[in-house]
Amino acid sequence: QLQLEEFGGALVEPGGSLTLSCLGSGATMAYYAIGWFRQAPGKEREGVTCISATGGGKTYADSVKGRFTIHRQRGGSSVDLELNNLKPEDTGVYYCAAASLARLGGKVTSLDATYYDTWGQGTQVTVSS
Repeated sequence: QLQLEEFGGALVEPGGSLTLSCLGSGATMAYYAIGWFRQAPGKEREGVTCISATGGGKTYADSVKGRFTIHRQRGGSSVDLELNNLKPEDTGVYYCAAASLARLGGKVTSLDATYYDTWGQGTQVTVSS
């Protein structure tokens, strides 16, 4: 059974950059769409970006387009999220999650958390001067 773990959260100044990694174990990540979600204090969880099982499909929330990039590492053991030009409103706990092709029901990507049934524990990103 696939298990996920996030790494890379940190305190960074506005305008800075960071790379988060989502490592999979127990099963190959190659059969799942992988999404990144975040939750700020007092706010609901929101979808940030996701990548299809093949890596050919990517979706980004409007708030991060042009600043964040998701990609799969060769070998399929991790999915990285590059965060650039960070803003204070990017602060939150970042989670990666996996959605099987069966749960996606014909979709290849989705920012809807209800499609995802395997979640990591999260990593904290704080953007502050």
